[in-house]
Amino acid sequence: MAQRHLESHGLRVLERNYRVARGRSRLGGEIDLILLDTDGTLVFVEVRVRSGGMGGGAAASVDPAKRARLVYAARTYLSRLSRLPPCRFDVVAVDGSRVQWLKAAFDET
Repeated sequence: MAQRHLESHGLRVLERNYRVARGRSRLGGEIDLILLDTDGTLVFVEVRVRSGGMGGGAAASVDPAKRARLVYAARTYLSRLSRLPPCRFDVVAVDGSRVQWLKAAFDET
């Protein structure tokens, strides 16, 4: 549902469930979706499936430890590219049939 929602807004899927094994930093991570936005921005998306309300909101549900793992995985993905595009981290919350898309939900700091 989240992927279809983003594709309906013109984003193109590059990767699904991109995984990075633990490294020296003891971090590993998975990025649910990596997409290319219409303006050339590379978008790393965390999908949250929620039920019974947002419980503080989708962005709040991505805690600092999860953000660190997402950033680690994104940096690993970017290291494969010859040219670094603009990037952002989005969160998509799915609650039943409702989709909430938070663009630039957090940054890499």
